[in-house]
Amino acid sequence: MKKEIRAEDLQRFEAKFDESPVNRVAMNAVTGAGVHGAARNYAVERNNPYAFSIEVEAGKVCDQKQSGRCWMFAALNVMRLSLMEKLNLESMELSQNYPLFYDKLEKANYFLENILETLEEPRDGRVVSFLLRDPLGDGGQWDMFRSLVEKYGVVPKDLMPETAVSSATGELRKYMTTKLREYACVLRTAHEGGEDLEALQARKDQMMETIYRMLCIALGKPPVRFNWETRDRNGNFIRIDDITPQDFFRRYIGWNLADMVTVINAPTADKPYGRTYTVQYLGSVRGGAYPVKYLNLPMDDLRDLTIRQLRDGKAVWFGSDVGQFSDRKGGYLTTDAYALGELFSTDFPMTKEERLDYGESLMTHAMVITGVDLDQDGRPVRWKVENSWGKDRGREGYYVMSDDWFGEFSYQILLDRKYFSPEQAAAFDTDPIVLRPWDPMGSLAF
Repeated sequence: MKKEIRAEDLQRFEAKFDESPVNRVAMNAVTGAGVHGAARNYAVERNNPYAFSIEVEAGKVCDQKQSGRCWMFAALNVMRLSLMEKLNLESMELSQNYPLFYDKLEKANYFLENILETLEEPRDGRVVSFLLRDPLGDGGQWDMFRSLVEKYGVVPKDLMPETAVSSATGELRKYMTTKLREYACVLRTAHEGGEDLEALQARKDQMMETIYRMLCIALGKPPVRFNWETRDRNGNFIRIDDITPQDFFRRYIGWNLADMVTVINAPTADKPYGRTYTVQYLGSVRGGAYPVKYLNLPMDDLRDLTIRQLRDGKAVWFGSDVGQFSDRKGGYLTTDAYALGELFSTDFPMTKEERLDYGESLMTHAMVITGVDLDQDGRPVRWKVENSWGKDRGREGYYVMSDDWFGEFSYQILLDRKYFSPEQAAAFDTDPIVLRPWDPMGSLAF
């Protein structure tokens, strides 16, 4: 049985390639213009007009720059709409640097606590190796964010603006990761030397002082109380005096965070529909009010729930695999954005289930759905999407997403549970099945 590629195999491959002049034309096009440049489907813009039968008024597009904070940006972009409506503002931004500070602080604590809980696991085993892989990356999920908001509230961007580090988090992430891996080594080595858990916890407390210091130096100190002044869309002056971030959230955004839940679509055999799931070691806020939990439903249910919320004038946070068949510059998320089958003379037929099972796709990015176009029978044709990559991409930062793409590459939505049917509400209230740490539904949007 042959195992290697032989010279005669290479000759056969080359002869087969040379049989078709189409291959040579494709080679010339791709080597000069790249895969997407050569395969771009010119009809995408014509087939996906920027028009929607239902739209939610949104603020100005934000830019996460060189950071993996899309999940925060998307959540804050939805939250600010409540504040803008309440104060009659044309637009405003909530600080994205403020939750970043506490997210890094909480993730560091969460990581070190996980290290203490796994002291008996082998260092080179899969669990500890998984924990060490990315102790405090930028990414996250909705339940992680609402635990942050419940504990720390939110502030206007003026009160904790962006810094060089918050806009480009790579350096901070690198050195904090280095420090946390060092701390994991220290804790495990001390445990092997006979230190008890109380002594290890004392070590951890000192470690967290260093983490806090690093964050203050890189991101600035977060406000504890603040004053805020602005003007509404009619020019009326607004002053808010001496308020905490927690009270600012409760008074001016007013969400009942307990009712804001997520639904996923994971059509894999190991995750039956109508059940709830959580993921081991996934989280950030120790003792937080909202551990990760989501209800798995068919994609048509996600479509229906999204439309219900949009009809009520409420935007929808959602998580997807944005790198799949997307025209980032033009602003199109469509399954036919590129004629890759024609270019390479091969199909890409994997189903959503197969892509999840074989590591080809998972949630990577969070955005906001602010509109939908429905056909005469009330079925969605395309969706309007607010991204957080600045106004120079898409149409002033907004994208058109075809319904086919939504079905194939979207995995999670955030909604008020009042839009659930009674059956869905009952299903969400069941105890979640615990998935392994490396399950694709534990992926983080960044």
